[in-house]
Amino acid sequence: DLATGRVVAVEALMRWHHPERGLLLPDAFVPLAEETGLIVSLGRWALAEACRAAQDWPARDGFVPSVSVNLSAQECRQWDLVEQVKRALQETGLPPNRLRLEVTEQVLIDDLGTAGGTLRGLRALGIELAIDDFGIGYSSLGYLRRLPLDVVKIDRSFIAGLGAAAEDRAMVEAVTALAHALGMRVTAEGVETPDQLAQARAAGCDRGQGHHLAEPMSSEAIAAFLSTGRGREAIP
Repeated sequence: DLATGRVVAVEALMRWHHPERGLLLPDAFVPLAEETGLIVSLGRWALAEACRAAQDWPARDGFVPSVSVNLSAQECRQWDLVEQVKRALQETGLPPNRLRLEVTEQVLIDDLGTAGGTLRGLRALGIELAIDDFGIGYSSLGYLRRLPLDVVKIDRSFIAGLGAAAEDRAMVEAVTALAHALGMRVTAEGVETPDQLAQARAAGCDRGQGHHLAEPMSSEAIAAFLSTGRGREAIP
């Protein structure tokens, strides 16, 4: 949170510890999982693991961060997605208000009707919904008012240009103003430097995410990170 410095959410991302090739990032295996159809079962596993891990995070000042999980296009098209999410919450005991699901702008553009219905079903469970990488899909800002979203995450490419490109600043300020008018919060993705943090805050962003605020870490390391409150150090 750019106003309080509190860590309010943690995004869960998949990594594969391959026995021969070492640590693999999603780009190395997710396309194959999508091609073979395994992305759905992989996504369900990731959701359950993220919910389970978040249950172990400590509270600080009576507050525990939420966990954010990405949904693939194939997952969003599954007829039983809402039930699968509901089951994951029930089996892990994670309160719905501590789960956020993220979908990319492109997923919504490709099938707005189906996506809208699915998002409304998920929202009814009490979880938060976010649109990820907003701005790179070239969709109309009008999409925002037609979908039950809580958070708009502005793509890192716009955050990187905030200090130098007037067009990027105008884009960020316009999205932020509209999102706030619709009752949504705005997260600046890819905050890598103190200047980008200052620029994102000046543009009206509510939250920031990036290496300047916290490096990627394991779930166990996150628990230690939260217990010490070190997230505040990056936000003067």
